[in-house]
This record gives sequence, C-alpha cells and structure tokens, in this order.
Amino acid sequence: MANLQQTKEEICDIGRRIYNRGFASANDGNISFRIDENRVICTPTGVSKGFMKPEDLCISDMNANQIGGTKKMTSEIRQHITIMKHRSDVKSVVHCHPPHATAFGIAREAIPQCLMPEMDINMGDVPIARYTIPGGQEFADAILPFADKSDIIVQANHGTVSFGPTVERAYFLTEMLDAYCRILLIARSLGKVEYFTKDEAEDLLQLKQKWGFKDPRAELANCELCANDIFRDSWKETGVGNRAFHPPAFKRGDDSAKPCCGQCAKTGQKNETPDNEQELIIRTITDRVMQALAKAG
Repeated sequence: MANLQQTKEEICDIGRRIYNRGFASANDGNISFRIDENRVICTPTGVSKGFMKPEDLCISDMNANQIGGTKKMTSEIRQHITIMKHRSDVKSVVHCHPPHATAFGIAREAIPQCLMPEMDINMGDVPIARYTIPGGQEFADAILPFADKSDIIVQANHGTVSFGPTVERAYFLTEMLDAYCRILLIARSLGKVEYFTKDEAEDLLQLKQKWGFKDPRAELANCELCANDIFRDSWKETGVGNRAFHPPAFKRGDDSAKPCCGQCAKTGQKNETPDNEQELIIRTITDRVMQALAKAG
C-alpha cells in the first residue's frame, strides 16, 4: 500500500505545477493515484489545483463510489478508473488543459512525428480521441481505443489525459507534449518545417527499441514512419487530419519516398502545402486586410 499522506502531498505538489504552468485555470483538471487494489485517491471538484491541501483530497472505490474525503470528488473519476482497469500497470492519471496541446485537439490537427528525437522516444504517435460530454462513462470509454498504444491522449475540444506508474511520470508526459506542441506552432509560423529523413527516422526507431521503449511502428512491417499511421484509422470518426503539417511519407523497408503525406497516398489527393512564395503572398494580404480593418475601426 502506498503511504497515504505522502501520496496526498505529491498530488498537491503536481496540482501546483499544473496550475502554475497554466495547464489548468480556476478549478480545471483532475489527478488520481491508485493506492491499492480497491481504492483510488483523487482531487475534489470545485477546488483549484494550485491551492489544494492534502485534507481536500477524496477516495473512490473502483466503481467510482466516493468512500473517503469531506469534499465531493471530481466528476471525471470514471475516466481515471476506466484507464486503471484497462491497464494494470497504470497507477496514476492526470487530466488538464495544456493550451498548446489542446489547440491541436480543437483544430483536429494530427500531432506530427519525426521532428524532435525526444518526442518520438518519449511519446511516439499521440492520438486525438473523439469529443464526448465530460463526466460520464461514454467520456471514459472514448480513450480506450488508444490506451494500449499511447500513455498520453489528446481529447478533441477538451484537453489531455496522461497516465503512468507515478503521478510525476503522468504529469511529465503532459508537460513534454505541451512544450513540443508549442515548439511546433512557433516553427510553423516561421514557414516550412524540416522532418527527419527516412534513414534518420529508422535509426531513431531502432535506438528507441534498444533503450527498451515500445513503439507500435516497430510491429508494423509496412507503415509510414512519419505519417501518424498508428491511429490514422480513427481520423474519419474524429475529424483529425494533416492540414497545417504535411509529413513526408516513406514506409519501413521502402527506399522510395512518396511526394506527399501518407493520407494523400491513400486517398489519391495531391499535397496542397503552399511554398514559401505563396505563404508570403498570403501573409502580406492578411496583414493589409488587418491594417485596413484597424483604420476603419
């Protein structure tokens, strides 16, 4: 059994980090930790994660019934418990609204791979789950199709849910993903982003396996290494796609790179990524329109 007081203090510490990083405003977000086979400690509803005290925390059984604590527990505890039942290795779940990662979920933009080694090694392909009303069992079940292949999931039009063996590990995944998404948005605003080459992507996947990190791409003989192939089948339901980022497409074991993204290769569509000259024209027109509107106002 985990030390209950120590666990409470750790949850409060992570809550402060989440709040101070701007990942959960006001009373947003929730954190949980499974302290034994039948009990989960979790954050209360209506209390800011930045100002929680150990005595504020609640205890739930594995059927989402509150059995401890003086405050009402989070209404989203069902999602936490559903993940823990599905993954016996998961002891902690963190849900919050990191702004840059959440922006990808609102835009339904697939989070690209093959741009930073740390991202590919620590997280791999990050899925975006369909939107559902928060709190119920449908909300909890929406992440299950992805929970076996990723430890962090973006929830469309909502936020992120991450999980692991410790509260800190679950939180760190959120922090890493939001930092990566922030870098992506800054890089994209500068123009074209440069992806790994096929050889670089293959080498990184092999290094990841050597270090003991699992990656579903390693189990597929004919996948597009940099084209989010692991969760692509879910895109039709969720409305996710490659709109702002157009990754290169080259399959494992295939030396010929295709001229467009993996989705284009499957649908026969052409890659519509604008070149730098077109980008400049669009930005110039946009700037002029905004200036004219500002003068008119």
